[in-house]
Amino acid sequence: MRFGFDIDDTLINLREHAFHIYNKKLNKNIKIGVFHAIERVEIHEPFGLTDEQGKSMWNLSLEEIYYTDCPIFPGALETLLTLAERGNEIYYITARPNEHGERTKQWLTEQGFPVHHDRFFYGMQDHEKVDIIRDLQLDYYVDDKPTILHTLKGNKTKLYLKDQSYNRHHDDFPRIINWTDRLF
Repeated sequence: MRFGFDIDDTLINLREHAFHIYNKKLNKNIKIGVFHAIERVEIHEPFGLTDEQGKSMWNLSLEEIYYTDCPIFPGALETLLTLAERGNEIYYITARPNEHGERTKQWLTEQGFPVHHDRFFYGMQDHEKVDIIRDLQLDYYVDDKPTILHTLKGNKTKLYLKDQSYNRHHDDFPRIINWTDRLF
């Protein structure tokens, strides 16, 4: 079987990690409950930043956000290792920019994820993921963004949505709340 996974906020808890970084950088102490109530992907509003300031903060913090101690969701690594051990093909499809692709691949490998260099795709916009997923003829695909999954409806790929505060109003896909609740 062929399994495809988004990385950020699907396998790793990137936004929450960034939220903690913002608290430090901006010398704030905004509680984690505020983060869990955010209903959009962007995390800057609780810090009093405009969309433009938030985009700038994100881009200026990418090195720290991507390559420090971003936590893996409990059970995610084990799930992918088990799938790989059973002979399944694991594909990573991320919209991370080109300049971060190879380092992201290296970081995932260092964390223990089963990474094959020819099964790692990056440097595209979110909407371009769809073409890659279709071309790979994946059996399963997991992402945190419902808009991507909606464009794949009707395809043979079994789609799963990784639960996040900004996607809870979508109930059209099976939802992964905890990776420890194995669905595959």
